[in-house]
Amino acid sequence: MNDRSLVGKTIVITGASSGFGKGAAIALASMGANVVLAARRTNLLAELTRQIGPNALAVTTDVSKPDDIQHLKKEALLRFGAIDVWINNVGVGALGLFWDIPVEDHARVLDVNIKGLIYGAHAALSEFLTTGTGTLINVGSIDSEVPLAYQASYAASKAAVLSLSRSLNEELRLINQGNIRVATIMPWAVDTPWWIHAANYTGHEPRMAAMDDPQIVIDAIVRACIDPKEEMPVGPKAHASNISHKLFPNLTERLTANIADKEVKKAWPAPPTAGSLHEPMDEGSGIDGGIRKRMRLKDEAPHDIPPE
Repeated sequence: MNDRSLVGKTIVITGASSGFGKGAAIALASMGANVVLAARRTNLLAELTRQIGPNALAVTTDVSKPDDIQHLKKEALLRFGAIDVWINNVGVGALGLFWDIPVEDHARVLDVNIKGLIYGAHAALSEFLTTGTGTLINVGSIDSEVPLAYQASYAASKAAVLSLSRSLNEELRLINQGNIRVATIMPWAVDTPWWIHAANYTGHEPRMAAMDDPQIVIDAIVRACIDPKEEMPVGPKAHASNISHKLFPNLTERLTANIADKEVKKAWPAPPTAGSLHEPMDEGSGIDGGIRKRMRLKDEAPHDIPPE
């Protein structure tokens, strides 16, 4: 994608230490944007900043802490003088049957995915309303539209993301602020380190059918920086699920639940873990999560013990 309109623009990206955030940061910086990188893993942000160069700024941030978000905003403005796009990209998950997941893990999912997103949206919109322009990009999921078994609190949080975005667009319309846009990115299951970082109480390694490559979501985030749309399903599977749920909600929910259940039971056994919900982990620092590769190994050698 080649668009000169991003040259010199300042873009804040939360969740920038891996996955979509890391990929989007690299892509946007290559297009001439200033990128402000936010995540909990300071060392990975420092590495990414060195890779990108002088138009990158790293700010260690836990999005569930409102003071951290205000610090992030302040540092972005001090360094670059403006914020043109704010990407709320952080999303954590807890896999398992709802009652098998500790309540503190459900609470942490909501603290990050809803409260953290609200803190980021509030900081961004207060700046955009001052300048009269700006784009807020909220990274949701196809779970924003289609609830998914084994991911109950995650799906609920992503439904909240879409609802918030819709409400914000209407409020901006009511006050005639058409130069401020709010977009929601809605991918299907994607092979990123999200699966490595998720809390997991399924008894099996995480997997999902027909995972997408992260690049299509990175491309959608970049497009949203240039031409934001209120709802942006990403890829054929997300588009099909979105349409199917609007036409046949009960059937679509049953089909997706059955797919999730089948995938869980196909996976190698794994012990319970809270993942990186409460504390960041070193593992999972790339854009790709390597989940598709692991799934292929399992499907080609369907024994009960994963390889070393």
